[in-house]
Amino acid sequence: MDAIKGFFNFFADPRVFFLLTLSAFIFVVWRRDVFVKPRVGYGLQIFLVLFFGLGLFDENFRLIIAKPDNVPIVGLIFCLLFFTWYSMRQAVLNDERIEKGEPVDEKVEEGRVWVWPDLVYTELICLILCSVVLIVWSILLDAPLEQPANSAATPNPSKAPWYFLGLQEMLVYFDPWLAGVVLPTLIIVGLMAIPYIDTNPKGNGYYTFKERKVEISIFLFGFVVLWSSLIVLGTFLRGPNWNFFGPFEYWDIHKLEALTNVNLSEYIWLRGLGVGLPSQWFIREFFGILLTLIYIFALPLLLAKSFLKGYYEKLGPARYYVGIFLFLMMLSLPVKMLARWLFNLKYVVAIPEFFFNI
Repeated sequence: MDAIKGFFNFFADPRVFFLLTLSAFIFVVWRRDVFVKPRVGYGLQIFLVLFFGLGLFDENFRLIIAKPDNVPIVGLIFCLLFFTWYSMRQAVLNDERIEKGEPVDEKVEEGRVWVWPDLVYTELICLILCSVVLIVWSILLDAPLEQPANSAATPNPSKAPWYFLGLQEMLVYFDPWLAGVVLPTLIIVGLMAIPYIDTNPKGNGYYTFKERKVEISIFLFGFVVLWSSLIVLGTFLRGPNWNFFGPFEYWDIHKLEALTNVNLSEYIWLRGLGVGLPSQWFIREFFGILLTLIYIFALPLLLAKSFLKGYYEKLGPARYYVGIFLFLMMLSLPVKMLARWLFNLKYVVAIPEFFFNI
């Protein structure tokens, strides 16, 4: 059992965890024909049941999973996996029907039912079952209410509600003005811009993947790989002093990570060139500023001329550059996370003279 626990604790390392999540995303998109098979979907659900069920026999695991705040996140994992599998399965089946010249499953008359009485009865049964589950839940699990706020007794770790854990995790890698203002604003603006960027009329009212490959892939990457994985990471793997812990590891408040986060300018001037940091901020941060400008302005041009040439021609210049800018902003989060975990990189651009850090 110790070897099995060590195995899972190894995969809970943030670098391995994130790369595993990214690999799973690539597998779902690239080999979706394998992913959507019933034995794969049921097998993943059975694996989760065994993992959480047998894990409850471990005291450290039970303290994290059985916490009233965290029980809904366990349910979220099951639901996320099932509905991702189900929606992708329906998309693959519809794509096969379209290739054969048949109507999609949603437009087949035989599968339709009447709102009354079929749908209303089904909704009534669901309403009763949900009410029973909530009543039993409220009896078995105490409400996660704590004592009144006390500045002399700060919780360790002090975590935001689960729906803000992704945002709290972003604050580890970016300054508050970026993680708390700019990036959330871009998320909202990006959601508003989707209907104007993506004008593809296909896929309305039915599941499909081949007709909307890029759009669905970006959505899955942003929602599953970034947002949902950050919630899971912040809920189960972030412990005291905001350190990482494995699911079967004791949350030791005395654990200290021997890390020295270094700015890009220090890597270049001190370690690379072997000279002191220039006193003038622009010269000191020149390489970081240049890298940022290349990422924001030059990279979209290079992608438009190479990998995304067809996408550029389909969308046109205006919609392409808005879309690729929003995508690169989203991609900056995993890039910065991996740079911190692999190289202890703190800031690409660090200008404390103006409280400006990237």
